[in-house]
Amino acid sequence: MAKKLLPLLIISSILYLNFIPTNNSKTPSISDPKTEKIYTQYCSSCHGEKVEAFVDRTWKHGKSKAEIVASITNGYVDLGMPTWKAIIDAKDIDKLAELIVKNIANVDQYKVSNKPTSNIFKSSGITVSLDTIATGFESPWGFAQLPNEQYLITDRAGVLYLVDNNRNKTIIKNTPKALAEGQGGLLDIELHPNFSDNGWIYLSYSKFKEENGTKLTTTAIVRGRISGNEFTEVEEIFEAQPYTKTKHHYGSRLVFDKQGYLYFTVGERGMETVFPQNTDNDNGKIHRIYDDGSIPKDNPFVNDTKSRGSIYSFGHRNPQGLTLNKETGEIWEHEHGPRGGDEVNIAKKGANFGWPVISYGINYDGKPITNISQKEGMEQPELYWIPSIAPSGMAFVSSDKYPAWKGSLMVGSLRFNYLNRCIIKNNKIVGQEKLLVNVGRMRNVEMGVDGYLYVSIENPGTVFRLRPN
Repeated sequence: MAKKLLPLLIISSILYLNFIPTNNSKTPSISDPKTEKIYTQYCSSCHGEKVEAFVDRTWKHGKSKAEIVASITNGYVDLGMPTWKAIIDAKDIDKLAELIVKNIANVDQYKVSNKPTSNIFKSSGITVSLDTIATGFESPWGFAQLPNEQYLITDRAGVLYLVDNNRNKTIIKNTPKALAEGQGGLLDIELHPNFSDNGWIYLSYSKFKEENGTKLTTTAIVRGRISGNEFTEVEEIFEAQPYTKTKHHYGSRLVFDKQGYLYFTVGERGMETVFPQNTDNDNGKIHRIYDDGSIPKDNPFVNDTKSRGSIYSFGHRNPQGLTLNKETGEIWEHEHGPRGGDEVNIAKKGANFGWPVISYGINYDGKPITNISQKEGMEQPELYWIPSIAPSGMAFVSSDKYPAWKGSLMVGSLRFNYLNRCIIKNNKIVGQEKLLVNVGRMRNVEMGVDGYLYVSIENPGTVFRLRPN
């Protein structure tokens, strides 16, 4: 059973460094095979395949080794926890408790309460400082830097801002009316690859309508141009079908590849048993279209009359990271798992990424979603996180301004408030490093045209430029 072996966190007033080597994105188990077998035989049917996902919970009866030994030995029959002392040998119960304690420590090492005391952060091979570009947002969700080095920033609350070189904010009027409820709102933004010539700007958002007094929502994409302080010539180029009553898992990340195709994500809207494994709908998918919304003739399902022609890959949960690897031309994505099992994937034409048939996570109520994490015909992730870090935003470092980071994949963590650096060698993730620890709920990560790396956080909503010192 593959495990993610995560290191201890090193904290000082200006030093926030956490590096882990990774062997093909899977690190060695932190327990012996016999104990894992005991967990699988007696515990996994109720608690899920991955003990490291199971332990990410509130421990009502204590989480010390002695308390866990007592819980396993004596049980809590009235609460559904059986007594195991007549079935599992006391020595094996002791080892099982030790396994659980080690995995609890793996979760607890993420929980850092210390706030940074400086805007200077040291990492492996480089020190950076936070340069505030703009603040006062609710949730700065999308970011794009214009050729003149001004900024376009979406606020999930439903507002598009232009931030000039003096860092003054101007509201761009006439953007699509988004439903800023749940996880919805005005979401990602992307410039056309030939923006300097055609001026096209792409926005994703949570579109809504009412039917019989019920508000229904979906993910939609529009494009338009900016004239003065208005979004003009607005064209809707995609509207995910079907609409749902749910208000979460919109996906919504946008990116162009080197050939000018627009890729974007649509979450499964919290309806995992309905949408992601079926290609007759748009939800739980990565899509590929032309810049005007038309569908490429070589898309994998374009000739299947029962499938949606824009689908590029399926079996996704809620992808909130999407980026182009300029070195290989591949599209990389990450998506939220349930409790455990956040994933990094490389998009593949026609591929099934497995949700919810396979998963490295369990449900929020602690019950298994599936008892398998691998299946023939379904893709394995390049990397998965247990516990869930709640990834959002994603970018490859392509600038010489960060020589120690160049080629790395950067991912924001909403849950644990840091920037995760995935170290890439031969197109594989071989290690990770925690950066900007506890800086805030990190919503987005982008490379600017000026060669700087930008991150945005929530509460308060702020966009920072990472300036090498």
